Formats: sequence, structure tokens, C-alpha cells
Amino acid sequence: MKNSIRVQRAIKNITQAELASLVNVSRQTINTMESGKYIPSTVLSLKIAAIFGVSVEQVFELEEGD
Repeated sequence: MKNSIRVQRAIKNITQAELASLVNVSRQTINTMESGKYIPSTVLSLKIAAIFGVSVEQVFELEEGD
């Protein structure tokens, strides 16, 4: 699954640690999501999108084979 978390964080000027705190996960979880090694739950995806003020589809995109 592709994601634009890093880009969205840059737009909002939010660090990984700040985003992690806002969605109640560790900074390492945000880092792992950004690198594509962890696919978040639906609830976590919705929380992240809400913080950025965009739709889930603007943050997360399915890749072929997902």
C-alpha cells in the first residue's frame, strides 16, 4: 500500500512524533507506515486522514496485489 503520510506531514508541518501523539501510536509506527512496511487499521487510517483534513484515499492508495 502506498501512502503520502510524509508529504501530508510536510504540508501540515507536523513531525512523526507529533502525528504519533495525535493518533496514539509510537513514532516508530508512523515511520514504519511511511516506509510501507506497516499497513494501518481502518480506524488508524481514518484518524490520520482526519488530522490532515483529507480523505483516506488522498493518504493511502492500494497497489496492484494488495
